[in-house]
Amino acid sequence: MSKPGESEDGRKVFIIDGARTPFVKARGKPGPFTASDLCVAAGRPLLSRQPFKPSDLDEVILGCMMPLPEEANIARVASLRLACGKKVPAWTVQRNCGSGLQAIDNAVSNIRLGRSGLVLAGGAESMSHSPVLLNEKMVTWLGLWAKSRGSAKLSALFKLRPAMFAPVIGLLKGLTDHTVGLSMGQTAEILAHRFDISREEMDEYAMQSHQRLARAQEEGRLEEIEVIYDNKGGYYDHDDGVRKETSMEALAKLKPVFDRPFGSVTAGNSAQVTDGAAWLIMAGENAVKKYGLKPIATIVDTQWAGVDPAQMGLGPANAMGMLFKRRGLKTEDIDLWEINEAFAAQVLAVLRAFSDADYCSDEFGLKAPFAPIPMDRLNVDGGAVSLGHPVGASGARIVLRLIHALAKNNAKRGVASLCIGGGQGGAALIERELK
Repeated sequence: MSKPGESEDGRKVFIIDGARTPFVKARGKPGPFTASDLCVAAGRPLLSRQPFKPSDLDEVILGCMMPLPEEANIARVASLRLACGKKVPAWTVQRNCGSGLQAIDNAVSNIRLGRSGLVLAGGAESMSHSPVLLNEKMVTWLGLWAKSRGSAKLSALFKLRPAMFAPVIGLLKGLTDHTVGLSMGQTAEILAHRFDISREEMDEYAMQSHQRLARAQEEGRLEEIEVIYDNKGGYYDHDDGVRKETSMEALAKLKPVFDRPFGSVTAGNSAQVTDGAAWLIMAGENAVKKYGLKPIATIVDTQWAGVDPAQMGLGPANAMGMLFKRRGLKTEDIDLWEINEAFAAQVLAVLRAFSDADYCSDEFGLKAPFAPIPMDRLNVDGGAVSLGHPVGASGARIVLRLIHALAKNNAKRGVASLCIGGGQGGAALIERELK
């Protein structure tokens, strides 16, 4: 078993730098940026300040769940637009909400295996551009129309029905687990019931997320954000979903969305639908020496876990629990935590499961549970409830934010984790050298 600060094979993987776009809230229509636009907007300033050329990269890896049809293998599209050159291979990964973290994990693996020395890895999603599709009956009719000739075309017209024009909303389909027939919000309701989490607790957590993000913005602590510009002269320099004036009274007025009228999960205590991208530059020891790079952190280890899809939000508890058991870690060994806020109920359920004796015994075979995760060390600058959850980007964002938060607090070790639609969880153990 490795010690907390050691990689399994002794070969270190460093994070050199990172950047992200502001997370721009979706407002009922396609936003100003596609996912590849966001990748370029975050990637250009990041690469321009490095001592190496973009073409010196060994590969580009990007997590994305819903790229546009013209963004097939979006990692390659972004790589070419970032002037990485034709010889730099690029590939896209998809693990739902964990896609950005999966890209980082793949970079870690390839660097440790010696396949790559210098990698650009991250995630992106433009949820406002998720497709609106034709339903199956309309697609069938269009096939009939296309092959009809003469009077048969007129006959086909009489077979059109109003129901055929009903659109299929791609985003709603994507945020539903069809293996269990539940939306992600419904799985959060299940967790709220299982762990006896009240509506008031959810709203308190949501309000705290907004207050923490607002404070981080006011104090200028989100230095990883790059200002981005649209083609109409508009600019975006902060996460615009924050509601710093929100109150318990305002949150209490919102009606449940996923279990009407009896549920507790509302739009106010759920992650926002948002567009955004995040990148990290990762390197092995040889690349660090070759280019004179200055690492800001080390990725020590990663862990993935599977859970019941109907309770998918528990994924972080299992991923972190498995990681801690394997590495002999305790809650007290961790200075800061980033757990993606898909739903306030989901984060609160993870906290309860992680320190529950029965859960830790059943899931990890432990004789005693982990100590509770301190709230003042969790998501210290807010989370997805206040800044949004562009699905493919969030895994990269939480790693990048964790590194900056560790540096701000002169802290050494942190964990970034998130739940994943379909019943999974991912976690990464991050360390930095103390000054």
